[in-house]
This record gives sequence, C-alpha cells and structure tokens, in this order.
Amino acid sequence: MPMQLIKNLFHKKNDGPNRVNLAARFELISQMGMGTMSKVWKANDRLKQEFVALKIIDRESLAKVNARFPGLTRPDEGLVGMSLNHPNIVKTYEYGISTEDEPYIVMEYIDGYGLQQLIELQNETIQKRRMTWIIRMGEALQHVHEQGWIHRDFCPKNILTTMKGQLKLIDFGLVVPNLPPFQAPGNRTGTADYMAPELVMRKRTDQRIDIYSYAVTCFQMFCNELPYAPSKNLETIVKNLNRPARDIRDAAPDVPESVARIIMKGLEKDPNERWQTAAEMTDAFRALVRRKSEPR
Repeated sequence: MPMQLIKNLFHKKNDGPNRVNLAARFELISQMGMGTMSKVWKANDRLKQEFVALKIIDRESLAKVNARFPGLTRPDEGLVGMSLNHPNIVKTYEYGISTEDEPYIVMEYIDGYGLQQLIELQNETIQKRRMTWIIRMGEALQHVHEQGWIHRDFCPKNILTTMKGQLKLIDFGLVVPNLPPFQAPGNRTGTADYMAPELVMRKRTDQRIDIYSYAVTCFQMFCNELPYAPSKNLETIVKNLNRPARDIRDAAPDVPESVARIIMKGLEKDPNERWQTAAEMTDAFRALVRRKSEPR
C-alpha cells in the first residue's frame, strides 16, 4: 500500500468548523440512485458552476457497516475515491461532513447508463463493446488493487457507461484496505450473487474476492444470466457452494471456448485456483482480442 495512503488512513479527520452547507451550495436536480447507505443526486454545484454527482451518506447505516470491523478504523469512502486516478473510475472531487452532520462526497457527473441495464437489454451496444468493456473493467479493478484496496462490491450495478461508450467503476462504500486486520475471517458484506465462496463462508479474504465478482460480471455480460440461480436467500447461496458453477457455454453456446476458460477460471471456488490478480485475468482477455485482430 502506498505510504501516503497509510498516513491518510490514520490521520485525524477534520470534522470541525469547515463544514459545508449542502443546501446552500448545491441545487439538487434529480435523484440518480439510492442504496441502503446513501442517496446520489445530480446537482448543480453553485461554487464551481458545473453539474456533479452529490452522494449523501446515511450516518446510521455507515456506522453499522463500520461496526463489522471492531477495533479497526475503516477509511472514509471519499478518501478511497480521492486515492484513485484512472480513466475507468469515477473521479472524486471532495468529501466531508455537512452542517447537518451528514457525510457527503462530490464526484464527477456521468451522463449515461448503468451496465446492469445494458446487460438486461443485451442490445447492439453491449454486443459491440462487450470485450472492450470487460478489459476496461479489469483495468479499473487492477488500479483499485494497486492502490491497496479491496472493493468488496464489484458488480454491474456499480459500473456506469457514458454516452460515448466509456466505462466508469463507482461506489467505494464497502472498500477496505488489503491489509491483514481487514482480511480476517468473519465479515460478510457485498452483493449476494457476486460474493466469492470464501466471503460467504466467512473465511479469510483478500483481493481475490473481487476477481470472483469480476468473473461473475463477465459471465452475466454474455447472457444476462448468473453462474448460479440468483437469490438473496442466504440458505440458497450457501447451497450453491456445494454445486459447480454453471458452464457459461450452457447459457451462451456462442461464447468462444478461449473466453469461457478465462471466465470459468475466475469462478473457481478455491481462491488458489482462481486468477491471482486482476492484471492476470485482464491480460488473458487482452491477449485474445489482440490475436483476433492480428492479420492472418
């Protein structure tokens, strides 16, 4: 983990007099999204005279998540966002506490569509850009890991696409440092259908849980289906651990065998059998695309 990031993690936060009056500074235009921990608005930043995405975090919900890491100081989502600088990751401009005691984050406004929406449509756009987006997703995840983080909620609902076809990874609300205290067994957070087996079973976790989630997302991008029957029921999810993942070619017979092999390796239940880094998996996809484009 970069040294400056370590310093930031344990630097005392300034929740003092420099709080922002959100109502005075921002004109809320429309609600862009709502989760269990926050609301995100398209807003006019009167100070900077530009549209931004304003995320207002529910303090009680945030406290419940942080309580899952007893004795540890989980870094602010805004700090995580500020540490990331990649063309396929949403830009974080600032973060802090409002005059109403609400944690907030100011990010770039993305005009486009959620990847989940395009997956469900399976239209010409996703068919044309699918492999490019898969590689871009992997590059974004690789950057997150290189900065010393585990995303813990990598899935289509946390990926946006712009009108120009660019891809942006968003939402760092569950991110933790990729350090032993945060890898300890016991904590289970994330989106159920994308959780790696070791996470479901409350075993030790590291960046390889994100690689599993990346593989599930790739699987879904080809066929709008999941490797297992979708469920929010924990009992069903635990039962899935005793079943092999569905072969992607059963759901999408047109998927080339070479692509299928990469995805299915990412879905291995044993993390030691999985791709060990996002870079490895992304490089494998990139090599396929390069070979396909080479003259014969």
